[in-house]
Amino acid sequence: MLKTAVKPKWIAALVFALVVASVFVILSQWQFSRSLEKDVAPPEVTEKVQPLLDALKPGEPMMGDVEGQIVTAKGAFDPAKQLLVPSRLQDGNTGYWVVTAFEVDGAPVLSGVAATKEVVIPVARGWIASPDNVPAAPTGSIDLVGRMLNSEGPELNKNLPAGQISMLSSAELSNIWNVTTYSAFIVSHTELADGHEVGAASTSSGLIPITVTATDQNNKVNWLNIFYSLEWVLFAGFAVFVWWRLVADDYRRAQDELFDLAGDDDSVEEDDANN
Repeated sequence: MLKTAVKPKWIAALVFALVVASVFVILSQWQFSRSLEKDVAPPEVTEKVQPLLDALKPGEPMMGDVEGQIVTAKGAFDPAKQLLVPSRLQDGNTGYWVVTAFEVDGAPVLSGVAATKEVVIPVARGWIASPDNVPAAPTGSIDLVGRMLNSEGPELNKNLPAGQISMLSSAELSNIWNVTTYSAFIVSHTELADGHEVGAASTSSGLIPITVTATDQNNKVNWLNIFYSLEWVLFAGFAVFVWWRLVADDYRRAQDELFDLAGDDDSVEEDDANN
């Protein structure tokens, strides 16, 4: 079989197969490196306050490069649009997030049947231990600063009391409030009215500030990219395997031809002996 493999055409085919395999290996390495890449912005970006209107637009999905970003916005809370999110931990205690719709001044108005002139973003204003006597949202023009996080997935829980939702889902809140809603929410840091703190950071607010940090994906691995990386390695091996099979088939055909010639010679000799 070695004599078949060293034929010029099969040497050329081997070179081609190795080139293809090399390309597949390079693609495998690229996919593996992608599996370790972080798609979140570094702290020097997320901790620098940016205007909400520049960081995210209504109707747009939140990407990793803006998740955890500290943003500022000007607008007003809508006290009629306020809900509680239960089972939230704060300093080891379980309680509730107070979430209120914040109408953003200057937010682009979307087009469409379901779009509204009012555009809001849910704001987790603070934490409370009990759902009794929930503090009312501050009124008037508010300068809001907080950390913007991705919307949570909706979760159906029919056993919750009225005025509570199981997850902080922008899509669910948009249906409940019947208003155009950002695809993210803000955890409030400061809420200033005429330069005075009126949010959870104020001792008279009745709320405890929520402790959250930017999304950390430093130790996360994208397993889909790992799978693709292994696929490319298999493709590289398959390219060499195809070359080997073609050489083996050529070798077997050559052996079959020799066997057929030998069989024909034996038949001629047998006929001569019979004559």
